[in-house]
Amino acid sequence: MARIVVLGAGLGGMAAAYELRETLGKDHPVTVVGLGDRFSFTPSNPWLAVGWRKSGDFTLDAAEHLGRKGIAFDGSGAQRIDADGRQVHTAAGQVLDYDYLLVCTGPKLAFEEVPGTGPDGGLTQSVCTTPHAQHAWEAYERFLQDPGPIVVGAVQGASCFGPAYEFALILDADLRRRKLRDKVPMTYITSEPYIGHMGLGGVGDSKGLMEYELRQRHIKWITNAKVQEVRPGEVVAVEHDGKGQPQDEHVVPFKYAMLLPAFKGVDAVAAVEGLCNPRGFVIVDKHQRSPKHPRIFAAGVCVAIPPVEATPVPTGAPKTGFMIESMVTTIVRNIQAELQGKPADFEGTWNAVCLADMGDTGVAFVALPQIPPRNVTWAREGKWVHLAKVGFEKYFLYKMRHGTSEPIYEKYIMGLLGIERLKGAKK
Repeated sequence: MARIVVLGAGLGGMAAAYELRETLGKDHPVTVVGLGDRFSFTPSNPWLAVGWRKSGDFTLDAAEHLGRKGIAFDGSGAQRIDADGRQVHTAAGQVLDYDYLLVCTGPKLAFEEVPGTGPDGGLTQSVCTTPHAQHAWEAYERFLQDPGPIVVGAVQGASCFGPAYEFALILDADLRRRKLRDKVPMTYITSEPYIGHMGLGGVGDSKGLMEYELRQRHIKWITNAKVQEVRPGEVVAVEHDGKGQPQDEHVVPFKYAMLLPAFKGVDAVAAVEGLCNPRGFVIVDKHQRSPKHPRIFAAGVCVAIPPVEATPVPTGAPKTGFMIESMVTTIVRNIQAELQGKPADFEGTWNAVCLADMGDTGVAFVALPQIPPRNVTWAREGKWVHLAKVGFEKYFLYKMRHGTSEPIYEKYIMGLLGIERLKGAKK
């Protein structure tokens, strides 16, 4: 019998718990430690922020649904990890012994690195969490009564650019529907060296495609930008040249702003000696295992991945939903192999698949693998992307409600696209 603890009840953690149960059976106890009592499908947050969804549409009670599969749940969060003693101490006072620990915590949002950013004491909105997106919707409702300039973007060190583009384009679509777009100048500010870089060094002709989409929607942009600070009604952004030297300072007015922050590792994980890099992200080998602590695996945003390339202003590499599921499957298969006395040598594909909604159309980015050189790289625009994003939301929520790790939808649709979870796998 192996005791398994999963930290995080988000996309990676919930999927990992269900896949562990499905793969290993009920002889191995699984406990999920989350922060809060609800699972949330975070890709739906931009829709919530413009009123196209309610939080109840894409969240569910984690304990209830995990419990149906015999998986224990603690929603108080991890307070401390004793890697040598193989124990997790929760904020509720539980001490959980483990034989294997899966870290799927997601990030800590580093709003403090840019003065004036963030919804908690700052002046900008966020779509990184569902409570933040709810706050953004409430601010947007007030904005609609007295519209004016909007600023959307991602600050220096950010690694998740897709939601920033998506939110800018969704805002444009929503304002057009409300016949208010002519009252709202929009500016996109990003640390990327060019539009469509995405933290991936570009995907196909993502530069040309995304520049075209922003031009069509009359959204101005500033690239190679460091946000110096946010003041009441103003974003101060310093544009840099190709060598990373300050070139021009822009003071951009706003009545509504959403800026994605840089990420760090969560405190309990970052505090484990030898587990993380200086930013608190978990260092793993190609099997998703910590070299320092071999009973600890990690998947998702909490994993340390080097930037795809050096950029004049720091950018990070994104971890998309499909990549996270690839990491989870790799971990589960390796634990299964180890318990069976077989070599734990499964590797994830780390393929990047991003679906960015634009209201009534969308853009899909596929990079196989994420880090160049790639076997497949393309970017496509079309209504089918919008439909695929909605379909993916429904499919993933189905998985979470029914406790299945991989329904027919993913197995065959991803297969048709030539996308695999594991290297050499047919699944």
